[in-house]
Amino acid sequence: MNTSMARFALTTITAVSLAAVAAPAAIAGDTRPDGGRSAENVALENEMTPELDATVTRGLEWLARNQNPDGSWTGGSRYGRHVGITALACIAFMADGHIPGRGGYGDNVARGLDFVLNNMTETGLLARETSHGPMYGHGFAALFLGEIYGMTGGGPDKAQASRLYDALLRSIRLIVQTQNNEGGWRYNPVPYDADISVTICQIMALRSARNAGVDVPIGTIDRAVEYVRQCQNPDGGFKYQLTSGGSAWPRSAAGVASLYYAGIYEDDAIERGLDYIIQTGMPGRMMRQSAHYYYGHYYAVQSMYLAGGERWEQWWPAIRSELISLQREDGAWDDPHAGQAYGTSMALIILQMPKRYLPIFQK
Repeated sequence: MNTSMARFALTTITAVSLAAVAAPAAIAGDTRPDGGRSAENVALENEMTPELDATVTRGLEWLARNQNPDGSWTGGSRYGRHVGITALACIAFMADGHIPGRGGYGDNVARGLDFVLNNMTETGLLARETSHGPMYGHGFAALFLGEIYGMTGGGPDKAQASRLYDALLRSIRLIVQTQNNEGGWRYNPVPYDADISVTICQIMALRSARNAGVDVPIGTIDRAVEYVRQCQNPDGGFKYQLTSGGSAWPRSAAGVASLYYAGIYEDDAIERGLDYIIQTGMPGRMMRQSAHYYYGHYYAVQSMYLAGGERWEQWWPAIRSELISLQREDGAWDDPHAGQAYGTSMALIILQMPKRYLPIFQK
């Protein structure tokens, strides 16, 4: 298969328009050449269990209790009230079907959305002024906007829908304009250098926006795919940047997910990457709470879900069991780097993959 024809299946345009656009028609190549082996339509027996349901319930209750009055969540002492972590918390509620105007936590999502929209700069950057290395948070927040627009169409409030759509377009334009000449992104919204962990955040946001009906330049995705490919090491894992870094399973999960969300579903790079992740990051075989634990498993579970088949069958029960065992009595999960709201949001998104609510996980 010519993988360049399968890259993200986006309409070719010269720039991201700020005018309203119609949802792009399906383009040849936006199909799974592997016959659709992903887990989307192939549920495992007992994917959801009573123990898992109880765990998720406690986690969602904890998130709701710990939302700030302004709609945000706090990323521990290091990050403060954070746009990216707020977006992830809202996605965790959306993974259970809660959206503004619907569901017991719909109001939490609505207030989180207001916080994110209120913290967009004139350039389209989604970040508080004090945010350090804001492109991580921007990628998560732009993904949130794409997912909520895709699930609601903006909602019945025309003014709010217009504000949401404009913010989504501006956030995507910023991503397109700040891609560096290697094809990736890094901490700040300037096209200087790149790393694979920030790059996947932007690729997912672009994919979500496309799913929601926003045109994205195919050239942006082609360059991103080339960057990701060049980051893969001979052992199947992925390095941090083109010029440095050995393989590590969290960023390797991000690398594989990048290719999937770029519209590449069958490729030797994916197979070698999946093998590396299973060999080095399999739940139960590695030290729990290692560096970037939740970040890595956030992308690993998506990669295994999209791979489907035996890989999903092997991975899902293992990560489900491990995360259930790591939950605190109060319902939270600890992340030593970014705080409990981040760890809890990531754990809940992972554990709710089988619910299949979020558009980003659907084909």
